Amino acid sequence: MKRAEWNGVVLAESDDIVTVEGNAYFPAASLRREYFVDSPTHTVCHWKGTASYYTIRVGGRENPDAAWYYPEPTETARPIKDRVAFWKGVVVRDV
Repeated sequence: MKRAEWNGVVLAESDDIVTVEGNAYFPAASLRREYFVDSPTHTVCHWKGTASYYTIRVGGRENPDAAWYYPEPTETARPIKDRVAFWKGVVVRDV
């Protein structure tokens, strides 16, 4: 089981994790949606496709673009479809 935490709250928790390039991708259904706000940011990975981002908002603090996902990953990256990964100070740990 892995847990993603930031600013004292659990953002996501699951035992169904896909790890790609050292990043733990959580099922989208495991997110506590009240902490996630859509971001206008998009980036492109040459093998995964175009990433979209969420800003995380907890207790009056924001962590811009701290979570990302691939709405339409390439065929090679299909295992991360409907999954979200974290960075920018979000702690992902085993529980």
